[in-house]
Amino acid sequence: MLTRFDHEITERIVLADGAVGTMLYAKGIFINTCFDELNLTRPSLVQEVHDAYVSVGAEIIETNTFGANRFKLASFGLEDRVKKINQAGARIARKSAGQRVYVAASVGPLGKPLRPLGKITREQAFEAFREQAEALTDEVDLFMIETIPNIEEMKIAIEAVSSVSDLPIVGQLTFSDEGETLLGESPAQVVEDLASYDLAALGCNCSIGPQPMLEIIDKMRQHTDRRLSAMPNAGAPRLVESRFIYLTSPEYMAEYARRFIQSGVSLIGGCCGTTPKHIKAMADAIRALRPVHYQVAELPQAEKEEKALPVSPFVERSRFANALGKEFVISVEIDPPKGLDPGKSLEGARLLKVHGVHVINIADGPRASARMSPMALATLIERNVGIETLLHYCCRDRNLLGMQADLIGAHAIGLRNLLIITGDPPKLGDYPSATAVFDVDSIGLVQIVRNLNQGMDLAGNPLGAATSFAIGVGANPGAVDLDTEVRRFHEKVAAGAEFVLTQPVYEAELLGRFLDLTKDCDIPVLVGLLPLSSYKNAEFLHNEVPGMQIPQRIRDIMKKAPAGEKARARGIEIAREALIQCRTLSRVKGAYIMPPFGQYDAALKIMEGIV
Repeated sequence: MLTRFDHEITERIVLADGAVGTMLYAKGIFINTCFDELNLTRPSLVQEVHDAYVSVGAEIIETNTFGANRFKLASFGLEDRVKKINQAGARIARKSAGQRVYVAASVGPLGKPLRPLGKITREQAFEAFREQAEALTDEVDLFMIETIPNIEEMKIAIEAVSSVSDLPIVGQLTFSDEGETLLGESPAQVVEDLASYDLAALGCNCSIGPQPMLEIIDKMRQHTDRRLSAMPNAGAPRLVESRFIYLTSPEYMAEYARRFIQSGVSLIGGCCGTTPKHIKAMADAIRALRPVHYQVAELPQAEKEEKALPVSPFVERSRFANALGKEFVISVEIDPPKGLDPGKSLEGARLLKVHGVHVINIADGPRASARMSPMALATLIERNVGIETLLHYCCRDRNLLGMQADLIGAHAIGLRNLLIITGDPPKLGDYPSATAVFDVDSIGLVQIVRNLNQGMDLAGNPLGAATSFAIGVGANPGAVDLDTEVRRFHEKVAAGAEFVLTQPVYEAELLGRFLDLTKDCDIPVLVGLLPLSSYKNAEFLHNEVPGMQIPQRIRDIMKKAPAGEKARARGIEIAREALIQCRTLSRVKGAYIMPPFGQYDAALKIMEGIV
């Protein structure tokens, strides 16, 4: 049985279907036909469209009732068939969805302006929306009030639906290329004027393509913390051989699905021009970015106490753990090589050790590309260089059993320091056809490692001995959805995290705000530092790397810096200034330096005088 939709959307990203009208048009239905009437005249054709979207991974399908209100149906002489058309549309969608997929009642605009611009009164508009909603409510899971041209019509629609149903409502307005509703209302005005209305999600659909819609979503996010939805057109239509064709590719829509997620959108789908191919591509993108939460089952207390072994003190688990808090710890990242030769990585580790670096960070498949196993490189560095490593371990590539096997093996060969991360989706890297596993996210994996430190496997079975990992996690002080980042950080600490490495920080105020919001989580913090090499590098990181936020002030500084060595020197200076400022924050116990392109001299310049 499906969870009530307004609860489901608080837990994960949900994917809706694409255009119904576009698909019916592609099947030969003339554009001047009443598509809603097809629920009565050609129900099997409508169901074929629903079935196609369900088959490619849509988690919501919308009823073919977008224009099934009395005003729009009147233009076809069908205003007396509102109830039958809507009931039939809901039944067809339910038949395709079963109890596996949500059915959303599609409620579109009235198609005629309200007073004073038009002749429709508020009472007439309310009654039209109420009549349609009443006919739909028995067979659906939620209402999708969409493509609404202005705030007032949206308010009337919400009030009308709420008068006959307590089902969740998603409200989506349509915007022009100028980023305003058809009455000139801004995204900020939309979210502020609708703040008091009970909506499962608020957002936009239709009219515009993914890029301008993302700008609108970003403006909405600045003024609200409620769930957002985005269902763009597949670009603008083109007239090709007497038919309207949308040329935006599925791959482009998938890329923007990722960007919508990074902007905090919880409900994603498509509107005019999108097809099952677009939705399949978007489903793959969302799957890669949406880890499944894994909850380690709690054992009865008596049984748990019997199986759990004493956890070794944190300071005894590694030299790094012992130093953390006693001195300012410096960690520098080294990427695993892309080929078979680890020579350059070992040489870099030796250089860093000589200059006082405490631990070498080894990324796990950075940017989701194929490289030498980080566990293998960590072993080579510790054995050949004599410096400890901090092994990044991500959830992307392995199932639960594989992770557990890896971690037990890592402990057996002497690795002790872990940074648990969810990981970059493979579609962001060199292998767009690779699939992610994501049996568990970083919170669940921290719980698993804590279990191992108590001598138990993920099912609570005794291992006979306990591991002694120092458990680290990541955090992004500059996250777009800071509330979610703070909540997840609290969950990581509750799961067993013992120290944290941040995403790159360029302004101490940003980190200070995050530390204030998490002041009840008193674990050591290593501030992340990534020196910028150029303005182009800053723009790329800010706009195209998930999780990265380069403040406008910093980008402006890099823009003014002359290209080449002077820009690189300015980037190092910015990182060093950030480090000096962040050192004054009480919970900052070290630095995590990420030298760009293996330029370890940049790390040495940043840490000069610190160790």
